Amino acid sequence: MSDRDFSGRAAWVTGGASGVGRACAVALAKAGADIAIGSLLAGHEKHVVPQQFVYLPSDSELDDARIELETFGTRVHAAPLDVTSDESVENFFRSVTSILGKIDILVNAAGSWGDQSMINHPDEFWHRTIDVNLNGPYRTIKRVLPGMVERGWGRIINIGSTAATEGEKSNAAYCAAKHGLLGLTRCVALEAAPYGVTCNAVSPGHLITTATRQSIGREMERTGLTFDDVLARRETKLVQQRLIEPQEIAATVAFLCSEGAKSFTMENLRQSGGTLW
Repeated sequence: MSDRDFSGRAAWVTGGASGVGRACAVALAKAGADIAIGSLLAGHEKHVVPQQFVYLPSDSELDDARIELETFGTRVHAAPLDVTSDESVENFFRSVTSILGKIDILVNAAGSWGDQSMINHPDEFWHRTIDVNLNGPYRTIKRVLPGMVERGWGRIINIGSTAATEGEKSNAAYCAAKHGLLGLTRCVALEAAPYGVTCNAVSPGHLITTATRQSIGREMERTGLTFDDVLARRETKLVQQRLIEPQEIAATVAFLCSEGAKSFTMENLRQSGGTLW
């Protein structure tokens, strides 16, 4: 197996129908991996609490992602997935292992965020944010890790955030979840290290995704500014004066899954363009 050749490997990407998750799935499929993608889809708005920012792709977007991945000649499994539900995660895991035979690579890309001050912080918002961003990866890791250890090879990548190492006054729940995710990453890495399994975090800064475009749309409604004006105003605050493309994160994830990165474990690779928050 060459450095970036994932032929014979199978990857599970949560949040894989859109954004960073979809970009990671494409990068791994291009390198020959079989792919399973799952996302919480539109129609499940009852799972979204007030002020929670989460993008829910449509059924057709999930199908489009499946079609795109199949063009690389690999086996693809695409289905709805709610990482906050033990039943949903277990059923998805069973389906993947039945269809693809195993899971060698896990990318936890599903996530949500939102602004809330600590004073009068809604409990429901706190619990939901922790459940998506921290408990979700816990649910997936605990299912894939035994098989990876048994086979003597595995790659687990948790998509973190600059919030994993920074704080912000209106993001207590998100920062707590991402700090916790980094702790989980390190503990899993240490437990799995003797068995050829690595576990790392990739922590993006400000991204340009469908969710970002939705956020820009909301700001346009509030301010009356154009899309380009809102985008420019955001980019001027960033060190590199630009938003990061999901494909850039996916390239880092693909590297961490390669044989050339087998000495990388317990790491948090911050990919923020120099902007800390």
